[in-house]
Amino acid sequence: METLRKLIEENDQLSGKIFDLFFQFLILLSLVIIVVETLPEMEVYQNLFQITDNIIVIIFSIEYALRIWVSKKRWKFIRSPGGIIDLLAILPFYLSLGSWDFRFIRILRLFRLLRIFKIARYNKAIARFANAFFIIKEELLIFVTMVLFLFFISAAGIYHFEHPIQPEKFKSIVHCLWWAVTTFTPAASDMIPITAGGKIFTFCILILGLGIVAVPAGLFASALMRENNNREKKETNPTE
Repeated sequence: METLRKLIEENDQLSGKIFDLFFQFLILLSLVIIVVETLPEMEVYQNLFQITDNIIVIIFSIEYALRIWVSKKRWKFIRSPGGIIDLLAILPFYLSLGSWDFRFIRILRLFRLLRIFKIARYNKAIARFANAFFIIKEELLIFVTMVLFLFFISAAGIYHFEHPIQPEKFKSIVHCLWWAVTTFTPAASDMIPITAGGKIFTFCILILGLGIVAVPAGLFASALMRENNNREKKETNPTE
């Protein structure tokens, strides 16, 4: 009896792995189609791409409907991040069947790229990364708020230093927001400060930028370690 139970459990695990691999393949195939269909030389295969994508959407739709049907808390699943991603992955297809404005549909089709997030459900390694982000979601929200505030302070500061000398480049605080973005990131810009105060201010902002890059990396590394520790505890004590 014990041997039979083990065989059933192993068969269930094998079926689950095949199911996961199948959906990972569909997601990757869908993303490949999204990229390849934009190549000019591939226009002759547009019908094939469309049919394949439609089949994938139908399979995703059946999976989405089944998850809602078997879920004990249906509304909780629908409102969950996974449920929202599943819905957005198939929504453009069904909206395109109606009499919607074509330009609107073209923009909405970008949501198809969200299918890449579905792969986290079928890949344990990627799921751990997603869980790590979920663990630090509040800290990341505070971090993003601080970065946006720092962008505003940086734009206002460089405006007051450089606007009197370079009014054509540093036209307003709004225009200086782009300078703040290029200062905190490797993006190129022709908005270069030439005043002594502007250069010193830029140096200070660059130092702050280096610290900003390190903050989310440290948060994520810590969260990933916590997620791995939790997984090891569950594997060691599955009854807990």
